[in-house]
Amino acid sequence: MTMEKAIEHGRAHQPQAVEELKELIRIPSISTYSEHADDMRRAAEWIAARLRRLGMRAEIYPAIKHPVVYAEISEAGPQAPTVLVYGHYDVQPVEPLEEWKSPPFEPTQRGDYLFGRGASDMKGQLIAQLAAVEAVRATGKLPVNLKYLLEGEEEVGSPNIRAFLLEHRDLVKCDVVLNVDAMILRPDLPSVVYGLRGLAYFEVRLFGPKQDLHSGLFGGPIHNPAQVLCELVAGMKDSQGRVTLPGFYDSVRPILPDERAALARVPNSDEDVKRQAGVSELRGEAGYTTVEQLGARPTLEVNGLLSGFTGEGSKTVLPARSMAKISMRLVPDQTPEAVQAQLEEYLRRNAPSTVRWEVQNLAGAPPAIVRRDTHEMGAAIRALKDTFGVDPVFMREGGTIAVVGILQELTGHESILMGFGLPDDNLHSPNEHLFLPNFYRGIESYTRFLYALVD
Repeated sequence: MTMEKAIEHGRAHQPQAVEELKELIRIPSISTYSEHADDMRRAAEWIAARLRRLGMRAEIYPAIKHPVVYAEISEAGPQAPTVLVYGHYDVQPVEPLEEWKSPPFEPTQRGDYLFGRGASDMKGQLIAQLAAVEAVRATGKLPVNLKYLLEGEEEVGSPNIRAFLLEHRDLVKCDVVLNVDAMILRPDLPSVVYGLRGLAYFEVRLFGPKQDLHSGLFGGPIHNPAQVLCELVAGMKDSQGRVTLPGFYDSVRPILPDERAALARVPNSDEDVKRQAGVSELRGEAGYTTVEQLGARPTLEVNGLLSGFTGEGSKTVLPARSMAKISMRLVPDQTPEAVQAQLEEYLRRNAPSTVRWEVQNLAGAPPAIVRRDTHEMGAAIRALKDTFGVDPVFMREGGTIAVVGILQELTGHESILMGFGLPDDNLHSPNEHLFLPNFYRGIESYTRFLYALVD
């Protein structure tokens, strides 16, 4: 009865939850740009104030770049489990701005969709969880104790979260970790993420002549660093879509038969992926399904290339240097350190002596995988099934959330990844949006989860 009252309260207060989400979206908390440092602080203060209104003790901790918001409430008592809720309040840049149909930080509702940067990733998930807590406290007492760890650097790879947590280990002592930075596959099909790929992100720089040269006077005998870079990058994959870095697959954990069977239930067809990406054909690693490639296999992707003259019109130069940004998504049991060594060995073997090269490590995070048979996972499955009316599917997500592995290391607990964004929400792209019916089901699912943990 208590849970049902909380669910009814959440349903009755859906409009208020949407308005709160709009308030938070209006704060342009872009973590990668230094000019938004004040906005980052403002977003942290908004969230801390919201947590205090829920009756929590909330503090803002300074970090190396952007602050961490921490809060806790222990009204359930020492015998009840303590749930640590992780999320982030920073968002991606909005460029190209001209492709937005409405201003990215002026939330705009069109039908069942709310548009704005951060609507789905992940301010919407955070507000849904807070609305669930408010519904529970408005109709009774929390069945669990709660802690919140909300960072402002997730969208830049969480470079400082490990140092922060090592300094404040006591803050994250808990019995359960709930990570709300997740998604489901379809509006009518809930899913539980049990695996995340790690990340290794590098900048490869090549240096040739001491300065840009006239391509007519010097073209021919001078080895062009742009050409060399293109050849090196092209050689990092073979015709079967396999990465050619020496030893790249040596530690890759194979996909076991029961996992393949579980992933085969994920209704994300090739046609779905082509539609979401806006491409006519798919091409990937031979021998694996698209779903397996998207979550359970490692990748190497070129994120950016730069060399020579790239402005409007023509300027005939032979560039002095070239640069590529390259990211690898990692699976158990790969590590960012090992992959960097493999990249550097590839360059030693293949880069010609006509250029000098260097590798800069930009970001790294370990992969994570969660057991599917724990009590906490069972609570998530029950909450989703009772809300959506269908059994959820298990999926491995292709993205990276650095803190998942770090929290597992420091707390000894795996994270329950439970969120309600959709693959076509335009995360990190113009016109990001949130499907509001899923936002409402998220409030209900988070409410049920809190009770299911102690049932």
